[in-house]
Amino acid sequence: MGTAGRSVRESLLDAAARLLVERGYRAVRMQDVASAAGVSRQTVYNEFGDKWGLAQAVVLRDNERYLDGIDAVLSEHDDLYSAVVAAVTFTLEMSADDQLAKAVLTGAGGDEMLPLLTTQAEPVLFTASARIAEHALRQWPHLDREALTEVADAAVRLTMSHIMLPSGPPEALAHFVARMATRYVAASEDPAKTPGP
Repeated sequence: MGTAGRSVRESLLDAAARLLVERGYRAVRMQDVASAAGVSRQTVYNEFGDKWGLAQAVVLRDNERYLDGIDAVLSEHDDLYSAVVAAVTFTLEMSADDQLAKAVLTGAGGDEMLPLLTTQAEPVLFTASARIAEHALRQWPHLDREALTEVADAAVRLTMSHIMLPSGPPEALAHFVARMATRYVAASEDPAKTPGP
C-alpha cells in the first residue's frame, strides 16, 4: 500500500478511534467514520471489511503504539527486575489516560468491544507477549527463551487483569509481577535461584 493509501487508513483509524470514544461502538456507523475522514463509506468497507474489523484495527494500532512505548521503557533498564517494574508501571499509567481503552473496558455505549481485550483478545495478548519477550531476549540474550516467553505472557495477562479489576496499588502490582518474572526466569536456569526483593 502506498503513502496515499496509508494516510487514508490512518485518517480512518483516527476518525474511528475518536468516534468510538465519543459515542461507543453501538452508535458508530461506517458512514460516520467515512464522513469524519472525508471518504466514501465504500472506502471504509474496502479497507476494513466491516465495523468489527475497523474496531479491531483501531485497538491493534493502539496496542502497537503502546508496545513502542514498552520497547523504549525496557531499553532504559539494565536489569530485568527494574525493567519489568517500569514496564508494568508504564502500562498502568498509560491505561489510566487512554480514552479508547477506557471506552472498551467500561463498555461505553454498549460492551460490544470488550471482547477485543478479553475473550477474543488472543491476537492483542499474543502480539504484546511475543514482542516483550523478543525485546527482553535482545537485551538479555543469556536468558532462557521458553521461560521468558511464558512469563511475559503471564505478566501481560496479570497486568491486563489489574487494569480491568484493580486489586491494590499499581506499585505493588509492578513489584509483584517483577518478582514473579525474575524468579521464574532464574528458576528455569537454576532452580536454587530466587532473585528480587
